[in-house]
Amino acid sequence: MRVMGLDPGLRAMGWGIVDVSGSRLSHVANGICKTSKGALGGRLVSLFDDLTAVWAAYDPDEAAVEQTFVNKDGAGTLKLGQARGIAMLVPARAGIDVGEYAPNAVKKAVVGVGHADKRQVEHMVRMQLPGIKIAGPDAADALAIAICHAHMMQTRKRVEVTV
Repeated sequence: MRVMGLDPGLRAMGWGIVDVSGSRLSHVANGICKTSKGALGGRLVSLFDDLTAVWAAYDPDEAAVEQTFVNKDGAGTLKLGQARGIAMLVPARAGIDVGEYAPNAVKKAVVGVGHADKRQVEHMVRMQLPGIKIAGPDAADALAIAICHAHMMQTRKRVEVTV
Protein backbone atom coordinates (compact mmCIF):
# COMPACT_ATOMS: atom_id res chain seq x y z
CA MET A 1 0.00 0.00 0.00
CA ARG A 2 1.39 3.41 -0.97
CA VAL A 3 0.30 6.42 1.11
CA MET A 4 0.72 10.10 0.26
CA GLY A 5 0.61 12.66 3.05
CA LEU A 6 -0.10 16.28 2.17
CA ASP A 7 0.63 19.38 4.23
CA PRO A 8 -1.37 22.11 2.50
CA GLY A 9 -0.03 25.61 2.15
CA LEU A 10 -0.52 28.37 -0.38
CA ARG A 11 3.19 29.17 -0.75
CA ALA A 12 4.51 25.67 -0.12
CA MET A 13 2.56 22.40 -0.12
CA GLY A 14 4.55 19.58 1.40
CA TRP A 15 4.11 16.04 0.16
CA GLY A 16 5.51 12.76 1.36
CA ILE A 17 5.03 9.19 0.23
CA VAL A 18 5.58 5.98 2.18
CA ASP A 19 5.01 2.35 1.33
CA VAL A 20 3.26 0.28 3.99
CA SER A 21 3.74 -3.46 4.33
CA GLY A 22 2.15 -4.74 7.51
CA SER A 23 3.69 -2.65 10.28
CA ARG A 24 6.75 -1.78 8.18
CA LEU A 25 7.05 1.68 6.63
CA SER A 26 9.51 2.64 3.93
CA HIS A 27 10.18 6.04 2.45
CA VAL A 28 9.42 6.49 -1.26
CA ALA A 29 9.78 10.23 -1.87
CA ASN A 30 9.06 13.68 -0.46
CA GLY A 31 9.10 17.24 -1.67
CA ILE A 32 7.48 20.64 -1.73
CA CYS A 33 5.25 22.20 -4.39
CA LYS A 34 6.11 25.90 -4.28
CA THR A 35 4.32 28.90 -5.72
CA SER A 36 5.60 32.37 -6.35
CA LYS A 37 3.85 35.56 -5.40
CA GLY A 38 1.04 36.54 -7.67
CA ALA A 39 -2.67 36.20 -8.17
CA LEU A 40 -4.38 33.59 -6.00
CA GLY A 41 -5.87 31.77 -8.99
CA GLY A 42 -2.48 31.36 -10.63
CA ARG A 43 -0.95 30.05 -7.41
CA LEU A 44 -3.74 27.49 -7.05
CA VAL A 45 -3.23 26.35 -10.66
CA SER A 46 0.49 25.98 -9.98
CA LEU A 47 -0.18 23.84 -6.88
CA PHE A 48 -2.69 21.73 -8.80
CA ASP A 49 -0.34 21.14 -11.74
CA ASP A 50 2.66 20.31 -9.54
CA LEU A 51 0.70 18.00 -7.26
CA THR A 52 -0.94 16.27 -10.24
CA ALA A 53 2.53 15.56 -11.67
CA VAL A 54 3.71 14.11 -8.34
CA TRP A 55 0.56 11.99 -8.11
CA ALA A 56 1.09 10.63 -11.63
CA ALA A 57 4.74 9.83 -10.92
CA TYR A 58 4.11 7.84 -7.71
CA ASP A 59 0.49 6.61 -8.08
CA PRO A 60 -0.43 6.32 -4.37
CA ASP A 61 -3.24 4.06 -3.14
CA GLU A 62 -4.22 6.25 -0.18
CA ALA A 63 -3.95 9.93 0.68
CA ALA A 64 -4.21 12.00 3.83
CA VAL A 65 -4.22 15.71 4.57
CA GLU A 66 -3.93 17.78 7.71
CA GLN A 67 -7.10 19.53 8.81
CA THR A 68 -7.08 23.31 8.75
CA PHE A 69 -6.05 24.98 11.97
CA VAL A 70 -8.26 28.03 12.40
CA ASN A 71 -6.36 31.02 13.74
CA LYS A 72 -7.02 34.71 14.36
CA ASP A 73 -6.48 35.67 10.71
CA GLY A 74 -9.72 34.73 8.97
CA ALA A 75 -8.47 35.71 5.51
CA GLY A 76 -5.34 33.60 5.95
CA THR A 77 -7.42 30.64 7.10
CA LEU A 78 -9.64 30.95 4.00
CA LYS A 79 -6.60 31.03 1.70
CA LEU A 80 -5.15 27.98 3.43
CA GLY A 81 -8.52 26.28 2.94
CA GLN A 82 -8.27 26.88 -0.79
CA ALA A 83 -4.84 25.24 -0.91
CA ARG A 84 -6.28 22.40 1.17
CA GLY A 85 -9.00 22.04 -1.45
CA ILE A 86 -6.30 21.45 -4.08
CA ALA A 87 -4.69 18.86 -1.79
CA MET A 88 -8.02 17.03 -1.62
CA LEU A 89 -8.97 17.51 -5.28
CA VAL A 90 -5.97 15.75 -6.83
CA PRO A 91 -6.52 12.42 -4.99
CA ALA A 92 -10.30 12.73 -5.41
CA ARG A 93 -9.87 12.96 -9.19
CA ALA A 94 -7.99 9.66 -8.97
CA GLY A 95 -10.93 8.11 -7.09
CA ILE A 96 -9.16 8.10 -3.72
CA ASP A 97 -10.89 9.09 -0.48
CA VAL A 98 -8.72 11.45 1.54
CA GLY A 99 -8.10 10.84 5.24
CA GLU A 100 -8.18 13.99 7.35
CA TYR A 101 -6.30 14.37 10.62
CA ALA A 102 -6.09 17.13 13.18
CA PRO A 103 -2.57 18.49 13.72
CA ASN A 104 -2.52 17.15 17.30
CA ALA A 105 -3.55 13.67 16.12
CA VAL A 106 -0.66 13.63 13.62
CA LYS A 107 1.82 14.70 16.29
CA LYS A 108 0.50 12.13 18.75
CA ALA A 109 0.75 9.34 16.15
CA VAL A 110 4.33 10.22 15.21
CA VAL A 111 5.86 11.69 18.37
CA GLY A 112 3.59 10.32 21.09
CA VAL A 113 2.38 13.70 22.32
CA GLY A 114 -0.12 16.03 20.69
CA HIS A 115 1.75 19.26 21.35
CA ALA A 116 5.13 18.39 19.87
CA ASP A 117 7.02 21.08 18.00
CA LYS A 118 8.22 20.88 14.38
CA ARG A 119 11.74 19.77 15.38
CA GLN A 120 10.37 16.84 17.38
CA VAL A 121 8.11 15.81 14.49
CA GLU A 122 10.98 15.91 12.00
CA HIS A 123 13.23 13.97 14.39
CA MET A 124 10.66 11.20 14.82
CA VAL A 125 10.01 11.06 11.06
CA ARG A 126 13.76 10.50 10.59
CA MET A 127 13.69 7.79 13.29
CA GLN A 128 10.81 5.96 11.62
CA LEU A 129 12.22 6.37 8.09
CA PRO A 130 15.99 6.06 8.63
CA GLY A 131 18.42 7.48 6.11
CA ILE A 132 15.99 9.79 4.32
CA LYS A 133 16.72 13.27 3.07
CA ILE A 134 13.80 15.56 3.89
CA ALA A 135 13.12 18.40 1.44
CA GLY A 136 12.11 20.80 4.22
CA PRO A 137 9.75 21.29 7.17
CA ASP A 138 6.63 21.11 4.98
CA ALA A 139 7.79 17.77 3.54
CA ALA A 140 8.55 16.49 7.06
CA ASP A 141 5.01 17.39 8.12
CA ALA A 142 3.61 15.65 5.04
CA LEU A 143 5.58 12.49 5.85
CA ALA A 144 4.23 12.68 9.40
CA ILE A 145 0.68 12.84 7.98
CA ALA A 146 1.40 9.79 5.80
CA ILE A 147 2.78 7.91 8.82
CA CYS A 148 -0.29 8.86 10.88
CA HIS A 149 -2.58 7.61 8.11
CA ALA A 150 -0.62 4.36 7.85
CA HIS A 151 -1.02 3.77 11.60
CA MET A 152 -4.74 4.56 11.43
CA MET A 153 -5.18 2.18 8.46
CA GLN A 154 -3.55 -0.62 10.45
CA THR A 155 -5.80 0.07 13.43
CA ARG A 156 -8.92 0.04 11.23
CA LYS A 157 -7.87 -3.29 9.69
CA ARG A 158 -7.35 -4.85 13.14
CA VAL A 159 -10.78 -3.62 14.25
CA GLU A 160 -12.42 -5.02 11.10
CA VAL A 161 -10.84 -8.42 11.73
CA THR A 162 -12.13 -8.59 15.31
CA VAL A 163 -15.66 -7.40 14.51
